[in-house]
Amino acid sequence: MTHSPSLNHRLTPSSAATADAGRARYLSLLGLLGLVLLASMGLSLGLGSFPTSFGEILHALASPQHSDIAFIVWELRLPRLLLAVLVGAALAVAGAILQGMVRNPLASPDVIGITSGAALAAVTFLALAGTTLSIHWLPAAALIGALIAALLVFLLAWKGSVSPSRLVLVGIGLSAAMGALTTLLIVISDDAAAMTAYVWLTGSLYATQWQDVLGMLPWLLVALPLCLAHARHMDAMALGDAVAQGLGVNLLRSRLVLMACSVALAGAAVAFAGGLSFVGLIAPHIASRLVGRGFARLVPAAALVGALIVLYADLLGRVAFLPKDLPAGIFVSGVGAPFFVYLLHRTRGQRH
Repeated sequence: MTHSPSLNHRLTPSSAATADAGRARYLSLLGLLGLVLLASMGLSLGLGSFPTSFGEILHALASPQHSDIAFIVWELRLPRLLLAVLVGAALAVAGAILQGMVRNPLASPDVIGITSGAALAAVTFLALAGTTLSIHWLPAAALIGALIAALLVFLLAWKGSVSPSRLVLVGIGLSAAMGALTTLLIVISDDAAAMTAYVWLTGSLYATQWQDVLGMLPWLLVALPLCLAHARHMDAMALGDAVAQGLGVNLLRSRLVLMACSVALAGAAVAFAGGLSFVGLIAPHIASRLVGRGFARLVPAAALVGALIVLYADLLGRVAFLPKDLPAGIFVSGVGAPFFVYLLHRTRGQRH
């Protein structure tokens, strides 16, 4: 009597082939996004109030001591575009974490109060301490505000545990309250502080320095590996709390770690670039359309998409209305607000 091979053995070759094809497609898409980002960075280096050729850019990068445009490339454009890439990546990953953790496609750092906390702290600094302390302390104040806001949201949402829906509701309420306080502070501030606050709240990369790039980079280097290390837990939580617990996931610890990563990334991004809204909302959705929903796949793709969004928003701000230099946040919001309405309409349609 002959025995037919088991079902697992019959499925293994096709399953392996499917997995290999999916992995190859994912790596191809990731490589393509990386190439587009590199090309966009080259384009950004060459455009501005003083246009330069690709050859001049390469010469300035390779031999700055022999280039007439070394200062423009190395001190004005390069740190600014690098900060745009880092900030966009950070906001995108922070948004991907929140959307996965609370299982809500409309979740983002703007929604749960992280951005509002940073904004309130920054405006408070400008209104009360800006005349006595150096403006270089502004990122630190904004980051502290983001951390305090996240801690308040977590504590107010705590009832033996933290449910995703309660986290979002508390975040929305606290964000509205902090937004009102921010507006009040701007109204009672002097004209100079109010103008600086308005520009910062819009989101701007103007006058970026290397110290800003070096200040932003460590947050990504620490938070991204932590996110990827908890990718399996995030995928389990996407199936529901009961399923995740059944798979052995410590929900409280995983949420604390992932929430800390999201706060650190969003808080640092807002601290160095101001109130850039909607990046954390848009980028994860675009990335998920390209690579699927697996969190380990989504994080690198979302980071690249977010970097592209902020890079092009800042590039438009620099060159579209010369000689004026407009905040990048204007262009991000111009795309993000309609996208938010579209997501809201689609989510509402799915529920009905």
